[in-house]
Amino acid sequence: MKIGYARVSTKEQSLSMQVDALKKAGCDQVHEEIASGAKTSRPVLEEIMRNLREGDTLIIWKLDRLGRNLAHLIHLTTKLIEKKVGLISLNDPIDTSTAQGRMVFGIFASLAEFERELIRERTQAGLTSARARGRKGGRPKGMTQAAIEKATIAEALYINGSIPVKKIAEQLGISKTTLYSYLRYRNVDIGVMASEAVLIDI
Repeated sequence: MKIGYARVSTKEQSLSMQVDALKKAGCDQVHEEIASGAKTSRPVLEEIMRNLREGDTLIIWKLDRLGRNLAHLIHLTTKLIEKKVGLISLNDPIDTSTAQGRMVFGIFASLAEFERELIRERTQAGLTSARARGRKGGRPKGMTQAAIEKATIAEALYINGSIPVKKIAEQLGISKTTLYSYLRYRNVDIGVMASEAVLIDI
């Protein structure tokens, strides 16, 4: 079954363009939701995710309609992969019925696994280092678990070098200043120009 999901951030915005495109794409059902990009609770999407079955395909207008940020998007795509559910984004190169789409979808899965491995490795390394200094384990002061996970993803994307800094910050839902702070936390060499950019927040 093809399930369509359309979302806008406010009641003032129209869902009609997304809904029309999803129907044209052959969706058997189209679900609509009004929720801001930063809002954590999305009951309609959550219900869709619960009801999806193996062999179904979730169709969206754009990737930013699905995930709040890159970390959330990776989480959702991982869930879809686990449920053996396809994903089509009408305005992005993701369509798991094509070889290219499956490749991009696979990249999300690999990135999700890469993120988990990095977190495990960094956590273990941090605990080993802390024990050597006689300190107990735990997350760094002032850093929530969500922030640590975003910092890990930021490091991977920054080191990859193919995505502009501004775009990475937008995908993660943070400012460039925060992004550079995360990179420094991860001990990533951001260079002199980047350090100056942090100071003036360009």
